[in-house]
Amino acid sequence: MKDLFIKRFEYYKMLGDKSFEQLSDEQFFWQFNEESNSIAVIVKHIAGNMLSRWTNFLTEDGEKSWRNRDEEFINIFKTKQEILEYWEKGWKCLFNAMNQITDENLYSTIYIRSEAHSVIDAVFRQLAHYPYHIGQIIYIAKMIKNDDWKTLSIARNRSQDFNNEMKDKFSGE
Repeated sequence: MKDLFIKRFEYYKMLGDKSFEQLSDEQFFWQFNEESNSIAVIVKHIAGNMLSRWTNFLTEDGEKSWRNRDEEFINIFKTKQEILEYWEKGWKCLFNAMNQITDENLYSTIYIRSEAHSVIDAVFRQLAHYPYHIGQIIYIAKMIKNDDWKTLSIARNRSQDFNNEMKDKFSGE
């Protein structure tokens, strides 16, 4: 089961990574308006959540006392490199935690904000949370890049070509 979790998380990380590759330093800090989050702030929130949820997740509440969620929505980064380092730190913590999941502990009880969850439910919870925010990152990046955006999925008007490629790829299995 953990391999499936890792596979799905890796896919969403890849979408973020491929979005980031297309952006300049300045573009990470762009906001549509005062109420909107920049990509830098969204990354800060995702990674902050990962560090809290997945550090010692089998033995400690997923909402750590050292986490200040509200501060995750205030940018402190100065460069793209700082943002990417924090992004990687969060993912490293998550993947280390995923590697601790076994068939024996999959239904064990863990806690997030004192609420009991099975390990599998906690993973599903985050498999909904992180892609939600990564979708925001992609949407902002597409707005910024406009005509220069390089699609991360099936290009417009190319669905049939993609379906044929997938059929060819997997028909030999």
